[in-house]
Amino acid sequence: MTQINNRDMAVFEAGIKLGALYHQFVGTPINVDMIEGLSRIIEESIGVQPYVRSISVTIDSEMVKRKQNPGFGYCELEGRMLHVSIQVLYKNVIAHVQMCYDEGNDYPLMSIYKIEEM
Repeated sequence: MTQINNRDMAVFEAGIKLGALYHQFVGTPINVDMIEGLSRIIEESIGVQPYVRSISVTIDSEMVKRKQNPGFGYCELEGRMLHVSIQVLYKNVIAHVQMCYDEGNDYPLMSIYKIEEM
Protein backbone atom coordinates (compact mmCIF):
# COMPACT_ATOMS: atom_id res chain seq x y z
CA MET A 1 0.00 0.00 0.00
CA THR A 2 1.34 3.42 -0.98
CA GLN A 3 1.68 5.98 1.77
CA ILE A 4 -0.17 9.29 1.42
CA ASN A 5 2.30 12.19 1.38
CA ASN A 6 1.99 15.96 1.87
CA ARG A 7 1.71 16.54 -1.87
CA ASP A 8 -1.24 14.13 -2.08
CA MET A 9 -2.94 15.85 0.85
CA ALA A 10 -2.43 19.34 -0.61
CA VAL A 11 -4.00 18.31 -3.91
CA PHE A 12 -6.84 16.50 -2.12
CA GLU A 13 -7.61 19.57 0.02
CA ALA A 14 -7.53 21.82 -3.05
CA GLY A 15 -9.98 19.55 -4.88
CA ILE A 16 -12.32 19.60 -1.90
CA LYS A 17 -12.30 23.42 -1.94
CA LEU A 18 -13.15 23.62 -5.66
CA GLY A 19 -15.90 21.01 -5.37
CA ALA A 20 -17.42 22.68 -2.31
CA LEU A 21 -17.34 26.07 -4.03
CA TYR A 22 -18.99 24.76 -7.17
CA HIS A 23 -21.77 22.87 -5.43
CA GLN A 24 -22.38 25.53 -2.80
CA PHE A 25 -22.70 28.55 -5.09
CA VAL A 26 -23.80 27.38 -8.55
CA GLY A 27 -27.50 28.14 -8.80
CA THR A 28 -27.28 31.27 -6.65
CA PRO A 29 -29.53 34.05 -7.97
CA ILE A 30 -27.35 36.84 -9.41
CA ASN A 31 -27.55 40.03 -11.43
CA VAL A 32 -24.88 42.36 -12.76
CA ASP A 33 -25.15 44.66 -9.74
CA MET A 34 -24.07 41.96 -7.31
CA ILE A 35 -21.18 40.34 -9.21
CA GLU A 36 -18.43 42.00 -7.17
CA GLY A 37 -20.17 41.33 -3.85
CA LEU A 38 -20.86 37.68 -4.61
CA SER A 39 -17.25 37.18 -5.75
CA ARG A 40 -16.02 38.49 -2.38
CA ILE A 41 -18.52 36.36 -0.43
CA ILE A 42 -17.35 33.23 -2.25
CA GLU A 43 -13.72 34.13 -1.52
CA GLU A 44 -14.48 34.72 2.16
CA SER A 45 -16.53 31.52 2.52
CA ILE A 46 -13.95 29.25 0.93
CA GLY A 47 -11.05 31.23 2.38
CA VAL A 48 -11.92 30.34 5.98
CA GLN A 49 -11.61 26.63 5.30
CA PRO A 50 -8.51 24.76 6.48
CA TYR A 51 -5.27 25.13 4.50
CA VAL A 52 -6.50 27.85 2.10
CA ARG A 53 -3.57 30.19 1.52
CA SER A 54 -5.30 32.41 -1.04
CA ILE A 55 -8.33 32.48 -3.31
CA SER A 56 -9.42 34.67 -6.19
CA VAL A 57 -12.92 34.55 -7.71
CA THR A 58 -14.03 36.37 -10.84
CA ILE A 59 -17.54 36.15 -12.29
CA ASP A 60 -17.92 36.78 -16.04
CA SER A 61 -20.11 39.89 -16.18
CA GLU A 62 -20.77 39.57 -19.91
CA MET A 63 -22.11 36.07 -19.45
CA VAL A 64 -24.31 37.24 -16.57
CA LYS A 65 -25.67 40.08 -18.75
CA ARG A 66 -26.50 37.65 -21.57
CA LYS A 67 -28.22 35.16 -19.26
CA GLN A 68 -30.07 37.69 -17.11
CA ASN A 69 -33.85 37.46 -17.57
CA PRO A 70 -35.04 40.93 -18.65
CA GLY A 71 -38.42 40.51 -16.97
CA PHE A 72 -37.10 39.48 -13.58
CA GLY A 73 -33.66 41.12 -13.67
CA TYR A 74 -31.55 38.16 -12.61
CA CYS A 75 -30.23 34.75 -13.64
CA GLU A 76 -28.63 31.82 -11.86
CA LEU A 77 -24.88 31.62 -11.35
CA GLU A 78 -23.45 28.92 -13.61
CA GLY A 79 -20.11 27.16 -13.29
CA ARG A 80 -19.11 28.53 -16.69
CA MET A 81 -19.38 32.07 -15.27
CA LEU A 82 -16.70 31.42 -12.64
CA HIS A 83 -12.96 31.79 -12.84
CA VAL A 84 -11.41 30.63 -9.58
CA SER A 85 -7.79 30.32 -8.48
CA ILE A 86 -6.95 28.74 -5.12
CA GLN A 87 -3.68 28.09 -3.34
CA VAL A 88 -3.76 25.43 -0.64
CA LEU A 89 -0.83 25.13 1.75
CA TYR A 90 -0.55 21.74 3.42
CA LYS A 91 2.54 21.52 5.59
CA ASN A 92 5.38 22.17 3.09
CA VAL A 93 3.40 21.88 -0.17
CA ILE A 94 1.39 24.53 -2.04
CA ALA A 95 -1.15 23.23 -4.55
CA HIS A 96 -2.26 25.83 -7.11
CA VAL A 97 -5.61 24.88 -8.63
CA GLN A 98 -8.18 26.62 -10.78
CA MET A 99 -11.59 26.36 -12.30
CA CYS A 100 -12.33 28.17 -15.53
CA TYR A 101 -14.64 27.85 -18.48
CA ASP A 102 -13.26 25.81 -21.37
CA GLU A 103 -15.08 27.04 -24.48
CA GLY A 104 -13.93 24.11 -26.61
CA ASN A 105 -15.54 21.63 -24.24
CA ASP A 106 -18.31 24.03 -23.15
CA TYR A 107 -17.54 23.09 -19.58
CA PRO A 108 -16.09 24.64 -16.40
CA LEU A 109 -12.92 22.58 -15.93
CA MET A 110 -11.07 22.21 -12.65
CA SER A 111 -7.34 21.63 -12.85
CA ILE A 112 -4.04 21.62 -11.02
CA TYR A 113 -1.66 24.08 -12.61
CA LYS A 114 1.29 24.01 -10.23
CA ILE A 115 2.60 22.24 -7.15
CA GLU A 116 5.39 23.76 -5.07
CA GLU A 117 7.39 22.17 -2.28
CA MET A 118 8.84 24.61 0.20
